[in-house]
This record gives sequence, structure tokens and C-alpha cells, in this order.
Amino acid sequence: MQIDLKDQNIVITGAARGIGLSVATAFAEVGANVFILDLMEPQVSQAVTALTERGYAAYGYAGNVTDAAAIEAIFADIIAQHGRIDALINNAGITKDNLMLRMKEEEWDAVINVNLKGTYICTQKVFKYMMKQRAGSIINIASVIGLMGNAGQANYAASKGGIIAFTKSCAKEFGARNIRVNAIAPGFIVTEMTATLPQEVQDGYAIAIPLGKMGDPAEVAKLCMFLASNMSTYITGQTIAVDGGLTMY
Repeated sequence: MQIDLKDQNIVITGAARGIGLSVATAFAEVGANVFILDLMEPQVSQAVTALTERGYAAYGYAGNVTDAAAIEAIFADIIAQHGRIDALINNAGITKDNLMLRMKEEEWDAVINVNLKGTYICTQKVFKYMMKQRAGSIINIASVIGLMGNAGQANYAASKGGIIAFTKSCAKEFGARNIRVNAIAPGFIVTEMTATLPQEVQDGYAIAIPLGKMGDPAEVAKLCMFLASNMSTYITGQTIAVDGGLTMY
């Protein structure tokens, strides 16, 4: 059996760059219709153009995942234009790092709102369509920080740990409708953000990873494709780390 995602409608939030764009590109390359949802319209348009110029089916929507009305309108338009949503990948996320004693309330609220509330809103709004279909896969991008914590990232850890618990609860609620909900916990992945870290910091991360290197966004994308596909029809409620062995339980 091979992964078959041709003509599947895949919605990815936070997909204009970084891991999200890598995920969108991977799905597009195997014939899926990808819907790039991100905050800023220029970046969305740029990402869509980069894919359509290669002959892929890509569509863009600018919207804030914390705006329930906007997300509902976006999903309704996708359904009206394309009939169904086969998978949702909740990838949108931000960081506002600070030590706990110095963390401002607005730093806490911003991270919780985008990372956790945004995941809740998008999941709730897509569920009514997947429920009617009696099929669908929801993939939440968590983080190893949500598993092990990290100094200076209490807000981020809380949001990602919340996503992991949220995933389990939704899997139990949605399973009777044949909707699977899983989480992916990336470790240290090479992105625009990590590329700005000093080399000695990157080397320090690599030492802590059994495979001895940071990951590639494509490695997260591969797992997203597996969890969205017909290869994972009996997997739900799981959190799978893509971290080179950094976290082991």
C-alpha cells in the first residue's frame, strides 16, 4: 500500500513560511490541493505563487487563527469551492520568550491565544464539516518543549503541552465519526528562526540529540503526510516526536 493523497484537500495554518510551507510543498508535490492559511496576505500570495508556478494546486487565505468568524468564513469558502476538507494541519504558532519573573502578561496571552486558542478555533470550525463527511484527519503541531519544558519558555511550553492534552480529548470525542486527531512534536528543526542562533548554540543542541544533528522541515512534513493518509487509519490520539531521539519515554 502506498500513501495516496492525490486530489485531497489539505488546509495548513501558518503555512506561508518555515515548517508550514515545507508541509504545504510536500503535500502539493504528491498531488494534493493545498490551502495556505496565514496572517499576512503578501506572504500568503508569495507562497501560493511559488507553488502554482511549479504546476501545483495551491490556494491562499489571509486570516488570523484567533478570529473565529474569519476562520469559519474561510472554511465555508473552501467547502463551497472544493466540496470537502480532508485534513487540517494546525501549525500556526509564535514564541515570545522570557524568564518567568520577567514575563509580561501580554507575552503570556499572545502565545496562548495563537498557539492554543487558535488550534481550538480551527479544530472546532473544521469539525462540523468532517463530521458530515464522517472522515478526516486533524494534525496538531505541538513541540518537544510541550513534553519536557524549557527555561524562558513557560508560555510556549504551556501552549504546546495544552495542544497535546487537547489532541487526546478531541481524539476521544471525534473517533465515533471516523475523524482522527494526532499531534506531532518537532524537536530542533532548521528554520529561519533557528538559523539565526549562534553556531555554538546550534552545536550544543546537536550534542544533546542522539542522531547528532538538527532536523529538516521535510522530516516533519513526511509525518504529516503519513498521518493524513490511508496509511494511518488506525492511529489517533497520539503525540509523535520528530526530534532525532531528544525525548524518549
